Amino acid sequence: MVNNTLSSYAASTSTIQQVQPTKSAEIPLMWKVASQPAWLVFAAAVFLVSVPVFIEAPLVRSLPWLSLALTVGWVWLSFKLMSHPSTYTWGDLLLGFSWSWLAGSIYWGWLRWEPLWHLPVESIGLPFALWCLSRNWGKIGHWFYLGSLLGTALTDVYFYLVDLIPYWQQIMQVESTAEVTSILQSAVAQVQTPWGQGWALILATILLTVGILPLPKKQRHWYAFSGAVLSTILVDCLFLLAAALA
Repeated sequence: MVNNTLSSYAASTSTIQQVQPTKSAEIPLMWKVASQPAWLVFAAAVFLVSVPVFIEAPLVRSLPWLSLALTVGWVWLSFKLMSHPSTYTWGDLLLGFSWSWLAGSIYWGWLRWEPLWHLPVESIGLPFALWCLSRNWGKIGHWFYLGSLLGTALTDVYFYLVDLIPYWQQIMQVESTAEVTSILQSAVAQVQTPWGQGWALILATILLTVGILPLPKKQRHWYAFSGAVLSTILVDCLFLLAAALA
C-alpha cells in the first residue's frame, strides 16, 4: 500500500516537472509579443500614413496594376511577421496598412476622377476590420486602419465644406504642369478665405482631440490609432505647403 502511494506521488511529481517547463517557456514568448514600446508603434503608424502617400501616389498613376498587386505582398508579409512572436506587432500593424494601400490603389488608379467614390472605396476594409475587432483579433492594425479612415473622412468633409471638389476634379483631368499649378493656386486661395481657415481650425481641433485622448491609456492599439489620426494633419499640411509653393 505504501509502495503504491509512493509510486503515485513520484509519478505525479514527474508530470508536474514535465509540465512546468512548458509553461515557463511560454512566458518569454508572451513577453516578446507584449514588449514592443508603444511609442514605436505610434512612430510606425505616423510613418505608414505619411511616407507611403508620396510613394503610392506617383506609382499608382503610372502603374496602377503593380500598386494593386503589391497589396498581396503586404498581406503576405504581415502574416509572415505575425507568425513570429518577436515581430507579431509589426505584422499586425502592416495588415491594417494593407487595407489602406488596397483602397488607395483602387481609387487613385481607376476612380480618381470621381470624388464621391473616394470615401466608399477607402472604407473597403471596414467590415473586415470591425469583424476582427469584435473578436479581439488584429487590434493594432485594424485600429490603425480606423484612425486612417477617420482622418480621410474628415479631410473629405473639409473639401466639400470649402468647395474644393471642383479643383480636385480639374487636377485629375489636366496633364500639363502649368495647368496643375494654376489650379492649385486657386485652391489655396479658397483655403485662405475666412471660411476655409475657420473650418480648417475646427476639423484640425477634432483630429487633435480624437488623436490625443487615447494616448494616456498607453496601449499599443490606441497608439496606432492616434498615430494614424494625428499624422493626417501632417499629411494635409504637407500637401497644402506643396500647393502653396507650386
